[in-house]
Amino acid sequence: MIDPRSPARRAWLRQAGLLLAGAATFGLARAQEAKGAQAFPILAWPELVPPGWDPAAALREVKVDPLKLLEGSADEGEAMRKMREVWDNAPTRRELQGRRVRIPGYVVPLEAKEGAIREFLLVPYFGACIHSPPPPANQMVLVRMAKPATVRTMDPVWVSGTLRVERLGTEWGLSGYVLEGQALVKHEPGRNR
Repeated sequence: MIDPRSPARRAWLRQAGLLLAGAATFGLARAQEAKGAQAFPILAWPELVPPGWDPAAALREVKVDPLKLLEGSADEGEAMRKMREVWDNAPTRRELQGRRVRIPGYVVPLEAKEGAIREFLLVPYFGACIHSPPPPANQMVLVRMAKPATVRTMDPVWVSGTLRVERLGTEWGLSGYVLEGQALVKHEPGRNR
């Protein structure tokens, strides 16, 4: 029987949760674009993924059922290797190059000086990158702030800036995008959408 704590099982469940959580943000982003009133329109996480990309397709090709994997088995190791390969090579959307955006997410610091962070990964769900495996590259944004921000690991934030389509490796995983951050606001549910 599969251990619910298995990295492969958690990865599949996280990906499913990410897509469900992103759907709510997607509706919000569409409403914001219709208003056209903000200099930094909201970008929803699903919009970073090219239409039709199916990260699970490669695992179906090798006939892997994540619900039947045994933790520590050779099958689990192979599934994790294949999944990591697919996620690290996740396609991005070139048409987002240079777009001014505002995106919500969680902070994974890359460097900090005296409690202030200038560079971090922005990820779509709590615990991403800290627990294995990290999200697909098209669901990680490397943020470089113009001015350092005072935030902690996994703080929920909104970041505004200019998006670049660029794949970069970090100690926590590969990001498919870079955001030149101009503003950061800590997220307060119901208050600062």
